[in-house]
Amino acid sequence: MYRVFLVDDEPFIIEGLYDIIDWAALGLEIVGHAGNGQKALDALKRTPADILITDISMPVMTGLELVRAVREWNPGLKVIILSGFNEFDYLKEGMRLGIENYLLKPIDVQELRSTLTTTTDKLNAAQAERVLGEQDMRILKEHIMHRWLTGQIAPNEFDERAELLQLQLNRPFVLVALVRFPEGDAGDADLATEQRRPGLSVIPFHNMDGELVVVFTLDEPAEGKRAALEMLARMKADCAAACRISLGSVERLPYEAAQSYAHAKKAQEFFLLYPDRDILDYAEVAVSGETAGLDFPLEWAEYSKLILAKDKDSLLARIDQDYERLLAQEGMTPARLQQISIELMIRFKMELKAIKHTDSSELYQEAFDRVLHAGTVDRMADAVKTVAGLTVDSLIQDVRSPVIQQVLKLIHDSYAEELSLKTLSGQFNIHPVYLGHLFHKETGENFTEYINKYRIEKAKALLKETHLKVQEIAKTVGYWETSYFYKQFKKYVGISPTDYKGLL
Repeated sequence: MYRVFLVDDEPFIIEGLYDIIDWAALGLEIVGHAGNGQKALDALKRTPADILITDISMPVMTGLELVRAVREWNPGLKVIILSGFNEFDYLKEGMRLGIENYLLKPIDVQELRSTLTTTTDKLNAAQAERVLGEQDMRILKEHIMHRWLTGQIAPNEFDERAELLQLQLNRPFVLVALVRFPEGDAGDADLATEQRRPGLSVIPFHNMDGELVVVFTLDEPAEGKRAALEMLARMKADCAAACRISLGSVERLPYEAAQSYAHAKKAQEFFLLYPDRDILDYAEVAVSGETAGLDFPLEWAEYSKLILAKDKDSLLARIDQDYERLLAQEGMTPARLQQISIELMIRFKMELKAIKHTDSSELYQEAFDRVLHAGTVDRMADAVKTVAGLTVDSLIQDVRSPVIQQVLKLIHDSYAEELSLKTLSGQFNIHPVYLGHLFHKETGENFTEYINKYRIEKAKALLKETHLKVQEIAKTVGYWETSYFYKQFKKYVGISPTDYKGLL
């Protein structure tokens, strides 16, 4: 609501103004009143108003003197003049001061209501214009900061933009933090405000992934980082949602800020390994992965190409080849292999996030847990392949029709039940022949073949990870005849379920 202040030296006029207008219906509220200009001036310094309704002829200070005084600090104040005299000089001075209307007493209620409505419309328009201007600056700031922290802007261009935006970057060190909110929650930008304090400045903005990025510039690395961590801890306490905060590395300004940002992004992914933590420091988790004292031994560029090509089969084959090579390396240890697996899975997740700009932690959590608790190299590799498959499937899903997406979800959720094109076509109100054609077109496999392969993969996992009998596993994955299960298993795996279990 907009705030209204009333001024008149006649009490019955003030009382009447309270009663003759339904202020709330107009989106207005009366925040105070006064009997002369001086008292009104004192009150308005304590209680700001958007609209001033004032008499002209009053003792101590006239209405026009009041308007001139208030406009010195509140030039946007809207003013409606009341007067018992129809004097041209008063009207002319009021017009010069930019009043909304000059109303004669006794007050015409309809004219006052109409004037208030018009004035409210002007305030709404001014507010929209002001917000738009602020929003334009915010968008420009976010764009420039994103380009700077991702190395996509030339230094001289950034310097010009930083000066225009009055960014506080005149300290020698930089530290970047990321605040990630739950999916669908935009987060509260007010958690971090742009500010300066001894030894530290703060610049917040939202990136393309919807994360709150907090850029700290520091005078001294160690003390500045401690102050930043204290501020982040307070931010975490103020988070309305379950936000997670990651801290990058301390780097030198202005050319190494992108490194700190990349490390903060990387540290965010380690919440999959530390789900009970609220704040993660890259310096703490960097030992997991390529910074464990050895370079990352796999050609990630090749993986990235296969992901973008959505070539799932080649990607899974590449993982098998790389794990065979890793196992053959002299000095390879289980701990090192686990570190490589974790690093590889995090890169899959980050690649998907870079393409889709959405967080998909729930897709990966189970596979991460499997890597951490894998008892064999095969199980570790299977977990990595699961993540690889999920990554490609998530990209493929974007180009599939909604019907096929629903069919695939139903298969994945209900593979143990009896499923056929006939039953599904009835459920989705599509002719079974057309559904079968559409399924083959979008998946590259016919419906029955896809279900059998999916069930056999589930059966392989149960043979590895449980002590269930073969007959029990057959029923668990949707085969009620054990002999048919044996036939399908041998078709897709090459050996019987019993022989497969014997190899484990």
